[in-house]
Amino acid sequence: MRIDEILLSTRPCFSVEFFPPKTEEGRTGLFETVEVLRDLEPAFFSVTYGAGGATREGTLETTKAIRDQYGVEAMAHLSCVGETSEALREIVDRIASSGIENILALRGDPPRGQSDFVQPEGGLGSAAELASLISDTHSELAIGGSCFPEVHPEASSPEADLAYLKTKVENGATFLITQLFFDNQSYFDFVPAARAAGIDVPIIAGVMPITSYAQIRRFCELCEATIPPSLASAMEALDGDERAEFELGVAYAAQQCAELLRGGAPGIHFYSLNRWPATRAILGALRAARPWDREPGKAAALDAG
Repeated sequence: MRIDEILLSTRPCFSVEFFPPKTEEGRTGLFETVEVLRDLEPAFFSVTYGAGGATREGTLETTKAIRDQYGVEAMAHLSCVGETSEALREIVDRIASSGIENILALRGDPPRGQSDFVQPEGGLGSAAELASLISDTHSELAIGGSCFPEVHPEASSPEADLAYLKTKVENGATFLITQLFFDNQSYFDFVPAARAAGIDVPIIAGVMPITSYAQIRRFCELCEATIPPSLASAMEALDGDERAEFELGVAYAAQQCAELLRGGAPGIHFYSLNRWPATRAILGALRAARPWDREPGKAAALDAG
């Protein structure tokens, strides 16, 4: 089922992101995670993409296995890095012919060792162009896009970032998923700004529970996401105690998700790093507490789309 159609009937919409495993041990661990989290009835799972063949085959194989073997709707990520337009069309054809109905269209990060994105010869230069290619060749597919509550690192201004985001929607993206963030005010400021810019599709909040502070800190440095000072101080006070970091990270993410859902976010997309304990704990707590139950009409601006 198309994710944009799921979003019309399922509120809130919970989803989880995985990456294709590179080893047999990793594959076993991933599908254990899929099996555990399936019991909490997520709306869909998504699978990241490695450019230039790094995990390209694994993306399609993993996405198809999740949908066919585990009965959960699945979305394949696709990026422009290292691919010609012709190769991208062939990949989209393969995705569609396999029965997968959802693609997350991404420009992609520069390959390891390169500081800047370089448009491949004969390829595309943006996610907006990729969305257009997909919608022009396979209008039956639902196209997702990424967005950045704290502004894309390469954008010249928040206004320019939103103007570009609007082109993704105009070119076929029918829902958006945010990059991870830890301060909900970033999301609550971003969504009304997007609506004012004419972006009217659902904007799912992307959340990454902190299970290892050092790991998440490095990740945030790479993608230029901000960890609030109060959260950073609390984590640093744990002095590297991994169990305590996990417990604080889960508690913080559960509170963050509850506030987002009370505020009108249409769903939460969990960046799981292929592990289930944190996501299961948070999603289980949310389903028990049901923070999205609220008076009709509240937070209508965030529900738009």
